Amino acid sequence: MPPEARWAHLKAQARQSTVGQLVDDAMAGIERDNPVLKDVLPKDYARPALDKSRLGQLIDLISNIKVGDAEARAKDMLGRVYEYFLSRFASAEGKKGGEFYTPRCVVKLLIEMLEPYRGRVYDPCCGSSGMFVQSMAFIRAHANGNGNGGKAKADISIYGQESNYTTWRLAKMNLAIRGIEGQIAHGDTFHSDRHPDLKADFILANPPFNISDWGGEQLRGDKRWQYGDPPAGNANFAWVQHIVHHLAPAGVAGFVLSNGSMSSGQSGEGEIRKKLIEADVVDCMVALPGQLFYSTQIPACLWFLARDRKNRNFRDRRGEVLFIDARKMGFMADRTHRDLSDADIARIAGLYHLWRGEADVPPGAVGGLTAYNDIPGFCKAASLEEIRQHGHVLTPGRYVGTVAVAEDAEPFADKMRRLNRRACRAHGHRP
Repeated sequence: MPPEARWAHLKAQARQSTVGQLVDDAMAGIERDNPVLKDVLPKDYARPALDKSRLGQLIDLISNIKVGDAEARAKDMLGRVYEYFLSRFASAEGKKGGEFYTPRCVVKLLIEMLEPYRGRVYDPCCGSSGMFVQSMAFIRAHANGNGNGGKAKADISIYGQESNYTTWRLAKMNLAIRGIEGQIAHGDTFHSDRHPDLKADFILANPPFNISDWGGEQLRGDKRWQYGDPPAGNANFAWVQHIVHHLAPAGVAGFVLSNGSMSSGQSGEGEIRKKLIEADVVDCMVALPGQLFYSTQIPACLWFLARDRKNRNFRDRRGEVLFIDARKMGFMADRTHRDLSDADIARIAGLYHLWRGEADVPPGAVGGLTAYNDIPGFCKAASLEEIRQHGHVLTPGRYVGTVAVAEDAEPFADKMRRLNRRACRAHGHRP
């Protein structure tokens, strides 16, 4: 950051009539010293129609927001403020605010489950690049081999696309200020796929929910619709199939969708979901608790797909899908919004890793379990035949059952030891 672009300099000059030009000069200086941002930053603050006294007041107002302490950073205050305003701007444009910002806990859960240690990471609707920022944070957190035997290295190639021009610029800024390199393209992912030949090792995404104006009628028979043409009135299964199309032979994906995607049968969606299940690419489904998203009240779930479920360094999972019902997890961060704790995330991700057959899952993260076992009311490994009996509906509540009440008096530690012994015997191990 050149001296003329630093906040202290602008703050000191906030009440000057030339503040607009100073902000433009700051933007130009940043672009000059950071070629990746060339023609990305706005440089129209000196325009006559802009009230310079209001601009100065805005700089003063932002300067007084206390977001620099550890507590504010932990709660992602800036992210929440950013999400609030973007959702309002998006609402004015007739879009869903949820397409711009994904709650930090949801991103962390996706990343902890997929573990994008290396390779090509892709987000087809990257918004402000939050998924990529968190991915790099994950790599840095594991750089010393904490919990993974030293196999994590920051050798990730980032690819993304964003249709909203302003948000695309924000994405470029978000990566640049963190020193992250990435190929972030601007354009409509469906109608102008800027990475047509990409086969990604990891795909993370939070597509806009239930979008109806995506121009699906113009894409009938597109090569990406391997499992059927998505309905013109809802892009959910266009996103799903676009993601499958861009997965490498051993690629895995995790993404957010509205709950309706798990059970809807209208306009051919049920048939597409059936074909996805029968093709054995659906790996895991997670039902999320409500009130996680600040910008939409639509209930959401997580889909996890895997191209090769026979053996991608894990056990053979063909003909089986893991269902996790996390709707009762989390805590109320305030009167209206819920959050997932690190322990919640560790438990969900840990069960997924145990189910995949990973051997290095910390037992403390999953109540002492060292091998996967169904937990009534919470998780269930269902066979393809069971899913067929449920009409290819993927709602976890259909499969996990209810919490057993007969053993409520049993201490939690004793229950976990008993379940662990049962799981060990089932897998031929000594308890």
